[in-house]
Amino acid sequence: MGERAHPAVPAITPAPTITPAMMFLMAVACGAIVANLYYAQPLIALIAPSVGLGTVAASLVVTLTQIGYGVGLILLVPLADMVENRRLVVLTLSGTVVALAIAAAAPSAGIFLFAALLIGLSSVAAQILIPMAAHMCADAVRGRVVGNIMSGLLLGILLARPVASVVAELLGWRAIFTLSAILMAGLLAVLAWRLPQYRPAPGPRYGQVLRSLATLFRHTPILQRRAAYQAALFAGFSLFWTAVPLELAGDRFGYSQAGIAVFALVGAAGALAAPLAGRIADRGWTRPATFGALASVAVAFAMAWAGGVAGSVVLLGAAGVLLDFGVQANMVLGQRAIYALAPEARGRMNGLYVASAFAGGAVGSAIASGTFSAGGWSLVSWVGLAFPAVALLVYSTELFRRPVPRRA
Repeated sequence: MGERAHPAVPAITPAPTITPAMMFLMAVACGAIVANLYYAQPLIALIAPSVGLGTVAASLVVTLTQIGYGVGLILLVPLADMVENRRLVVLTLSGTVVALAIAAAAPSAGIFLFAALLIGLSSVAAQILIPMAAHMCADAVRGRVVGNIMSGLLLGILLARPVASVVAELLGWRAIFTLSAILMAGLLAVLAWRLPQYRPAPGPRYGQVLRSLATLFRHTPILQRRAAYQAALFAGFSLFWTAVPLELAGDRFGYSQAGIAVFALVGAAGALAAPLAGRIADRGWTRPATFGALASVAVAFAMAWAGGVAGSVVLLGAAGVLLDFGVQANMVLGQRAIYALAPEARGRMNGLYVASAFAGGAVGSAIASGTFSAGGWSLVSWVGLAFPAVALLVYSTELFRRPVPRRA
């Protein structure tokens, strides 16, 4: 695999070199990689007794995966602004293969928890690929390219839980980690072969890059604003998708695990928002599109409340689709905006942006069970509505600011 086999993408200068085939490969890769973060969530009840985890400690599986991912976003993704990107993707994805293999064979709780942490840490490869794709295309189509790749990422998030449930029911819980390790190994080989090189221009050292994160966030108002929007929406997203299985499994609906998995597939339709949002952003309509995305999430929670009151799974399903549509659209609009700011800092800004969204999602997941226990689906819906409501309040301050530059 010599250097000549992989033409380098010029550093800093974005060239329209990305092909539809490469875009598709990156979308599939992002979805497959991010799915690893979610496979264990519906399988905790199976994993815990098998490896000797107690009931209380079982939640550490999800928690450590989230912690690992958050650490990776802050410590590994900024390396995309410093080192050759293809090599960075290959190295992090190699870690994912090892982590999944350890999880599949883990004989004890300690080893499985270590694997969960490593799965989270190494799955940030997806967040290296997205800004890399932004470097590989012209500014005029950057939103469309990012949107298409993000649609793959969202599909990975939405399909991971039902796929894990089905595989575990048929082959046991270890099978999903074994199959994913094989998939990641194949993906690693394809990416090492097909990804072009991208070498960032010489810049600060690693320690300086890490120290620059706080300064970058503090002095980039657009990044702050977009991170706040997405943190709020992703909190609502995680709240909904963590709590809705509890509602569907209850007396009102009485769904089995298989039925809940089928319901989760409905949300995959929301992935259609990503390419649409990217095209809208490319036309300079980021501000009104942002309002539409935030408002759609608010409407989704109103529909979710109505669906719970009426006992209508159709309304709940429609709410899930609209929720996913709004969250995904806003994610792409935000990435398009921050990628237009400083090409040399795209890795760092993407890490900060996604870390903020992930923090919001962690809050939503953390409060879901307690909120449902305290007030049922109605309280979940009202708490969920509060998240986009806060985002809309923050958005209202944009009306008093200068118009966003057309490229953002």
